Amino acid sequence: MRKDKIIVTISKIMILLILLIAWELLAYYNIINSFLSSSPSKIVITIVELFKNNDLILHIWVTFYETIISFLLATIIGVGVASMLWTSKRLFKIIDPYLTILNSLPKVSLGPLIIILLGANPKSIIIMALLISTFTTIISMYNAFISTDENKIILLKSFNATKSQIFKYLIFRGNIPSLISTLKINVSLSLIGVIMGELLVSKRGLGYLINYGSQVFNLNLVITSIFVLGLLSYLLYIIIEKIEKSIVN
Repeated sequence: MRKDKIIVTISKIMILLILLIAWELLAYYNIINSFLSSSPSKIVITIVELFKNNDLILHIWVTFYETIISFLLATIIGVGVASMLWTSKRLFKIIDPYLTILNSLPKVSLGPLIIILLGANPKSIIIMALLISTFTTIISMYNAFISTDENKIILLKSFNATKSQIFKYLIFRGNIPSLISTLKINVSLSLIGVIMGELLVSKRGLGYLINYGSQVFNLNLVITSIFVLGLLSYLLYIIIEKIEKSIVN
């Protein structure tokens, strides 16, 4: 197992290095247009310049903060609403069409309305992220709850377990793996929502850098922001994996 883990880790690093070296060589020999695609060396230079101007950490922190807030709120609201729907099938039948409509609705179309109602501030960005991630969390967790083995529920009822006890000791605990999977999806959706919000209203954050770079045709800044965004996304995924391992162990 240790040998297999080492091989997988080295393979991941080698693939990344090969892609970066190939990208740099293609740009260096003008096989690809470095103005449009940038290059790893230009990305490093741009990162250093942003760091010297004290802009990099600020923009990363803003995006990270907004993502974490929206992620936590979406998770709490999503799991809470899914739990309520599990306790009442009638309530689910009433709300189900609205959940489907809201989940399938393009959230970007609501951006201008959110800005008018809340103003161009971090609240609008967080609400945008919530609209994208909350409904997915509700639907995913509700489907996990109702997929619990019915025989186990009948067994607990035979011991006179209350509905709250069934939910606490069977439904919720039995779906911890589903919750972790939902969290992995939710953190990505929250990050997407934050970037979409920052593209519309923010003056700080990685989404703002992408938008600003495209406006002034500084594509090095755009590619660098996307690269840093990918690293941030991977970091958030690693955090969820650590939480999963701590719960499982």
